[in-house]
Order: sequence, then structure tokens, then C-alpha cells
Amino acid sequence: MKNLISPGKVRPEVKELFLRVQNYVQSTAFSVISFCIARMFSSSDYGTTSWELIIRVDHQYEEEQKEFTLRVSGDLHIGGVMLKLVEQINIAQDWSDFALWWEQKHCWLLKTHWTLDKCGVQADARLLFTPQHKMLRLLLPNMKTVRLRVSFSAVVFKAVSDICKTLNIRRSEELSLLKPSDDYLKKKKKKEKNNREPVIEDILNLDNSLTISGSPASPGLYSKTMTPIYDPVNGTPVSSTITWFSDSPLTEQSCNILAFSQPSHSPETLAEMFQPRSLVDKAKLNAGWLDSSRSLMEQGIQEDEKLLLRFKYYTFFDLNPKYDAVRINQLYEQARWSILLEEIDCTEEEMLIFAALQYHISKLSLSSETLDFTNESEVDEVEAALSNLEVTLEGGKTENILEDITDIPKLADCLRLFRAKKLTLKTFKQYWFVFKDTSIAYFKNKDLEQGEPVERLHLRGCEVVPDVNVSGRKFGIKLLIPVADGMNEVYLRCDNENQYARWMAACILASKGKTMADSSYWPEVNNILSFLKMKNRNTTSQAPSDPECMDVKPECFVSPRCAKKYKSKQLAARILEAHQNVAQMSLVEAKLRFIQAWQSLPEFGLTYYIVRFKGSKKDDLLGVSYNRLIRIDTATGDPITTWRFANMKQWNVNWEIRQVAIEFDQNLSIAFTCRSADCKIVHEYIGGYIFLSTRSKDQNETLDEELFHKLTGGQE
Repeated sequence: MKNLISPGKVRPEVKELFLRVQNYVQSTAFSVISFCIARMFSSSDYGTTSWELIIRVDHQYEEEQKEFTLRVSGDLHIGGVMLKLVEQINIAQDWSDFALWWEQKHCWLLKTHWTLDKCGVQADARLLFTPQHKMLRLLLPNMKTVRLRVSFSAVVFKAVSDICKTLNIRRSEELSLLKPSDDYLKKKKKKEKNNREPVIEDILNLDNSLTISGSPASPGLYSKTMTPIYDPVNGTPVSSTITWFSDSPLTEQSCNILAFSQPSHSPETLAEMFQPRSLVDKAKLNAGWLDSSRSLMEQGIQEDEKLLLRFKYYTFFDLNPKYDAVRINQLYEQARWSILLEEIDCTEEEMLIFAALQYHISKLSLSSETLDFTNESEVDEVEAALSNLEVTLEGGKTENILEDITDIPKLADCLRLFRAKKLTLKTFKQYWFVFKDTSIAYFKNKDLEQGEPVERLHLRGCEVVPDVNVSGRKFGIKLLIPVADGMNEVYLRCDNENQYARWMAACILASKGKTMADSSYWPEVNNILSFLKMKNRNTTSQAPSDPECMDVKPECFVSPRCAKKYKSKQLAARILEAHQNVAQMSLVEAKLRFIQAWQSLPEFGLTYYIVRFKGSKKDDLLGVSYNRLIRIDTATGDPITTWRFANMKQWNVNWEIRQVAIEFDQNLSIAFTCRSADCKIVHEYIGGYIFLSTRSKDQNETLDEELFHKLTGGQE
């Protein structure tokens, strides 16, 4: 080789050898490539590159799933795959509800025009051909379990809408599905273990046997022309509504179960149910809300699994006894169980009022007169619709519209004030108070009203808490006013019920940014007065002294902790005494009163989560309400600071570190991570409440689902 190649030059024979080798390599490579291409395109059997795809079929009439092998190519669309599969199965049935579920990716392949390549499906994909609608057990707020067919492929928001249509519950956006917490399940298993006899669950089956397999359940009591009409006094469907039951899974008997209060559980059963003992326990209950932007199947829900259907958002829009018998009853039941299981705190005096209302509702629900449908007067459907339209067009009262626009009312009274300070006795001092717009100014006396006040309290965004004991003639208002470093506590003390009702109503409206000129002021005053009247122990008329006249154990109507404070006869006497103030109410009125009283409790509408704020070394509680967020001290339960949704500029989630970040006016921003639940749940709560605030009666019950998902879905 040394002789062939010398420094500085290449001999001719070497150059010729290199050229021959180069030509040989090029021709060989070309031949190999040509051979491969020819092999790819010469197959007359499959046309293009193809591969085998194994699909399991979930057939309802067979116990085991069968596997089928299809020869497919990447440019075949999903619809073509399903068509090939059905042809190979060769069973004559309606396959329209079936779809492909990708097990590894945990997602549905619902876009049938997409190709396998676009979906990313390859030969190693495990696909399941299964019905989109499956059976699901739902525990309703009245503790009744219903079994019905639900879409496992639609997002939960849409699935809940279909469920509510079947159950005849309007405003489905207020409800959602909750997976029971571990504590709830442990308590239930312990109860079943203690029972010697096996517990047989009483299930209301709403699966229509006439429905073709795979099709969704029929649409409940919804008429083709209008929402069904209920008697606004006792909540029973009028006779024209009953005729719609014939083609619906919701029969007349089923309607009774959903629209009427069921018999109370025994005190022993009540004691065995899970009761949160702290705010941390309450926070754990809220960890199981399902993601509204994903389907049941995507969230690991199995066929015939048991979930809770609950009111998730505490803004109950347009409650109407004529249309909402089921909705009102289920709302009453959720309120009732939250009181009995102490998921929301109330005073002993309030507990007895709730007990009296429950006793009254229980009596009316069990009476034969209430459930007698045959005595109802015939109501023509079209006539009822025209009547409702006439009321809508007439609108409300208009006498004081000009006065409301030009004159903003004010309150001026002598009240007593106390400012909370550390290590000081609670002593009240009298001042002259003037309430105008959304602020309170107080002066040393009435003569100084035109001068500079001692202090002006701006109530927009504050917390308003009742501090009332009617029997002790105590009518107080606790104001938690947000400031830069937390909350200022101010206590006002009124002299009587009327003064308290007017000032309390004004404070509630001012906290929402409204004045006393708002049309809701006087209804709020009347609601407060009626609630105080219920609390007032009636001394003029004699309460039945014999507790035997109560046909139900009084312990069924109060929480187990309250029941331990009294002997059974004492408790019955107290409940019967309170019952005199509500004895004249109709069934629906009593339920609405119960709901209003529930809404007036300080803790109402607060959903708790354990969070860690950015920069903090300890966990805090975050209370989410319909119009604000509250940071709460975990140890004491005291609110630290409040942020109003009205002042929120934007919020987002850093999905990598699972942190929620919120920006408010005046360059204020907060960030926190969720410790008791996924951050998506809290993110959805905030967006959900903002979405619900956009509702109006002009929308004709149609919802902007796209806006809901935009506000709640995030960009994960």
C-alpha cells in the first residue's frame, strides 16, 4: 500500500479502484431501496402499510369481553374502524351508542372523522368498544338512591344536566356529582359490620325497560311545550302534569319520593352517620367533587358506582313553587342534613326552630290530604303558560321606581358599639349612627350629625354575622371589615326586632355593594323579621305539655350533640313550643322558610379547603363563597382576610406546581397550593360562581356551556 500511495500524489490505478467501489455501493443501495419500495406498494391484499389492531368488545349480554383483531392502516378514520368491527362481530343490534375507549390514554375516541394517525393510535393501543351510556347509582340529598342510565362519555357538566332533566330539577348548573370521602365510607362500613342482618339498599330504579340499549334515559317530567306545573301550596303535580308520566321513567309514585320529604331516620341511624367535628373535617368532605370538564369514564368512575348528587353552588336562582317541587324538596333535604350532621354551625335556639319546621313538614308530608292528587283542579297546559306569560310581562310593582332612582334612603338611630380589642371587656358605648349608601358614620350625639363623624365604616366587601338571642332580647350585628393587614371586628347592638331587621338588611346589602334603594331591601327586612318571629317563644298560647302527642321521636329532628342535652320529654316540649310559630304554614312555605333560615346562618355557603399560601410556613383554611374568598385560621376558625370576586382581575393555575394564583385590584395578588384536594376543584369553584353571577331570567333557562368551561376548565 505504501507503494501505491506516495506523499503528494495518487497513482491512476488507485483512483480507478475507488471509482469502481463507489459505483458498486451506489447501485447496491439503489437496488435495496427499490426493492423495499416495491414490497410496500406491490401488495394487492392491503393496498397500503397496514397492521393488526386488537379491540375488546363490552357486550351487555355476555359476561366476558371478547377480543377481535382488525387489519387497519393509519389513514383509516375512527368511524371506519367501528364499521369494520361491527361487520366482524356480525350481531344484529343497535350499535349507535357504542364508542371506542383508549385504555392507556384514558380517553374516548369520539371524533369519528379523525384518522388513527391523527389520534396517535398504533398497534400497541388497547381499545375497548363499549356503550357510552351506563348505569349509575346516585344518592340524592334526601338520602334516597336512584339508579339511572347516564352518559359516561359526555363531560360531567352535560351529564348532570341530563340527570336533572330526568329528575325534573331545574337549574342543573347549581348541582354536581361528589365522590364520597373515605371518612364517609369508613363510617358506612362500620355500620354495616355492626348490623347482624345484611343491609338491603332501597333503590329507586329509573332505568326505562322500554328504552333501547344505549340510548339515554327519557326526559323526566319535562313537557314538550312547557315545564310541568306544581301546586304552589303543597307541591303536588297538578292533574295535567300526571298525564305526562306515561312515557317517562319518573312515575307518579317516583315523583312523590323526590318531591316529598321522606320519614325521618332513627336517632341511632343518625348517630352512626359521619359528622365533621372540625373545619378540617369539613374541608375533607369537599375533596371529592368531580371535574365538570371531563367525563365520568376519564375520572375512573365505574359502571353502577355510587356517587352523591348535591347542590354544589349556593346561589339558588329563580326558585318557583309552581315548577320546582322536586328542586325545593331536595334543597330542603340538603339543608336539613347539613343541620342534623352539623356540617354547618347554628345556635341551640336556631336548632329548635329547624326542628319545629322539620316536624311540621313531616306531618304535612305524611297526611293523606297532601298526597291526594285526585282533588286537584284541572289546569290546562296552554292556559297555565299564558297565565305565567301574563305575570312575566306585567312585571313587579312600579309605584316607587322614580323615588328609588332619585332618593337613596338613609337610616339614623341610636345604637351601641363595641370594637374588639385584645384583653378588653366587651363594653358597648352609645353613639348616633347614620347609614347611607354603603357606609355607616357614627357621632357622639345627634346634634353633631352635620359635622365630622367619629369614624366612617365602609361596608362594601365586609362580612356580616348575626349575633342574636331572641329569648335574651339580644339583637346584635357583627361586622368584619377588611383592612390591609386583616379584618377589623365591630359589634353593633340594636334595641328591638324592627330596628335590628332594618339595620341588618342594610348591612347585608351594603356588603354586596347595594344600597337601601335596591328592590331587595324590604323583602330582606321581612325575611329577617319572620325568622325572628319563629325564634320567639310563644307565651300567649299553651304548648302541648304531653310529649306523647309527637308521633315521632324528637331526637330525629336535632343533631345528636343537641339531643344529649335534653331528656326526650323536655326536647319534645321545646320543639312543640317552637312549632306554634310555624303551625299555620303550608308545606311548600315551610320548606322555603327552612331554606331561608339556613341561608341566614353565618357559615352558609362556605366551602372549605386546606391550602398553603405562598410565603407561609403553615396550612390555612380557604373558604369559598358565592362572592368572596376568605382566609381562615385553622386553629381558631377566625377569618384572617377576605377577597371579593368583584375586585378580581384574573386567576390562573400553574399546572406544573399545582398552584392557584389570583390577581386583584390595587396590585394585590395571592397564590396558594391546595393540600386537601386537587387545585382544579378550587379553580372550578371560583370560575363556577363567576359564571353563575352572569345568569338572568332573560336567558330562558339556556346556558352558555362554552363560557362555563372557559371560566372553569383552565389550560391544563
